Amino acid sequence: MADFVKSPLNYTGGKYKLLPQIMPLFPTNIDTFVDLFCGGGNVGINTLANHIIYNDKNHCLIELLKVFDTYDYQTIETKIEDNILKFHLSDAGRYGYAYYGCESSRGLGNYNKAPYMDLRKAFNEAEEKNDDYYLMLYTLIIYSFNNQIRFNSKGEFNLPVGKRDFNSNIRKNLRQFVEALHKQNCQFTSSDFQALAPEYFGNQDFVYCAPPYLISTASYNEANGWTEEDETNLLRYLDQLNGRQVRFGLSNVMRHKGRKNDILISWAEKYKVHFLNYNYNNSNYHIKNKNEFTEEVFITNY
Repeated sequence: MADFVKSPLNYTGGKYKLLPQIMPLFPTNIDTFVDLFCGGGNVGINTLANHIIYNDKNHCLIELLKVFDTYDYQTIETKIEDNILKFHLSDAGRYGYAYYGCESSRGLGNYNKAPYMDLRKAFNEAEEKNDDYYLMLYTLIIYSFNNQIRFNSKGEFNLPVGKRDFNSNIRKNLRQFVEALHKQNCQFTSSDFQALAPEYFGNQDFVYCAPPYLISTASYNEANGWTEEDETNLLRYLDQLNGRQVRFGLSNVMRHKGRKNDILISWAEKYKVHFLNYNYNNSNYHIKNKNEFTEEVFITNY
C-alpha cells in the first residue's frame, strides 16, 4: 500500500484497502475521471487523469475537500493546532500520554471528553460556515470515535470522543493527501449522481462508482439511506453511460453475510465482473460459516 495516498478521512465504505486490486483494472489515458460517490477521496486522489471530479451528496465532506485544495498543508496544520489550543485538547505527540494522565493502551478519551464536547457544541452552534468552520469540523473528526463523520437528523455532528489525537499518522496522511490534491486539475460537486448527466461525458472519460452497498449495514444505509429504487436508478444510469460508450467501473457486493443483491446480480450479466479478494474479517471461500462470506466485485463495461 506504500504507493497509494491514503485519505485523511476515515469515511464509511472507503476503498483504500481495495486499491491494489481495482486500480490495475482502470483504463489508461483518462481525460475526465469522475469519482461519483467520492467519500474520503481514496480513489480519485490515486487516479491519473487530465481532469478529476470529486462528487458526493455529503455537502460538508465536499466543502472540507475544497478547503484541503485551497490551502497548503502548513496552513491547515496551523489552523488545526489553533483549535487544539483553543479547546484545550490533547497533543500527545508533543507532551506524551502521561502529561494528560492517560496511557497509550487506553487512549486519550478520558482527558479529551470534556474539551471535545465543547468543540462539538461550538461547531454545531456556529452560524458562519466558512473555511475555518470546515477545519473545525476536521478537528472534530480527528478527535472523534474512529475518526469518522456522522450527523444526526438535525444536521448536528453527533459522534462521541475517540481515543486518539492529531498524531503523526494523521498528520502524514493529511500532508500527502493535500500535496497530491494540489497537483491535480480537480473540481468538487455535491450532487445526486443523476445530476451529472451521461451526456456530459465522452469515450475518453471514466466514471467510477462506489455507492452505498444495498445489502450491507452501515451508517449510510440507516433510515433508507440507500434503497432498491436508488440501486435501480444507478444501474440504469450506468446503462446510459454504456450506451454513450463512456467507460465505467462499479464497486459493489453481490453477496454479504447470507444476503444476495439479486438486482445487481441480474444486471451484471451484461458486463464484465471482476471478483475481488477482500477480507472482511472472515470472508473467504473456506470459512465454516458461509453466512459470513462477502463477495466483493468490480464491474466494468470495457
